Amino acid sequence: MNKFEIRKATLADKGRIWEIIQQAIALRKEQGSRQWQDGYPNEDVVQSDIDKGYGHVVEVENRIVGYVAIIFDVEPAYNDIDGKWLSDGQYVGIHRLASAQDPHVKGVGTGIMQGVEKIAIDHGVYSIKVDTNFDNGGMLHVFDKLGYQYCGEVHFRGASRKAFEKLLN
Repeated sequence: MNKFEIRKATLADKGRIWEIIQQAIALRKEQGSRQWQDGYPNEDVVQSDIDKGYGHVVEVENRIVGYVAIIFDVEPAYNDIDGKWLSDGQYVGIHRLASAQDPHVKGVGTGIMQGVEKIAIDHGVYSIKVDTNFDNGGMLHVFDKLGYQYCGEVHFRGASRKAFEKLLN
């Protein structure tokens, strides 16, 4: 079993992060998805994530195999949901989760989300809110496997997205 380590991204990680995101963009295109096919995310978004302390890398044996933005601030798109969140308090928002395809390591998405849960609890936050495209089977499987509950739809960058929440206490 792989031992995933999550740490804050540094400027030195930016090149590898961008490689991983480009791989994820290509994979989504290959799978016939429109998600991430419009210039987002891009290198400026990655730079902003690092600058704000949101960016995190996932390593296996000291090799970066994944990326995620872990955001303890309010996500404006989550204020208006077609449905209902499980909670109204403080939460961690997750965006831009991507796993490397070179090499492809099984379980990176699950490992990232389990790591995010630990980080949230360590910060005294017991809710994680996340969204994904309707056709992102990999992430939908991870959310189902880890007990995330479907809460409705949010609108992000002009498109409807499936929204999920998990309460950690």
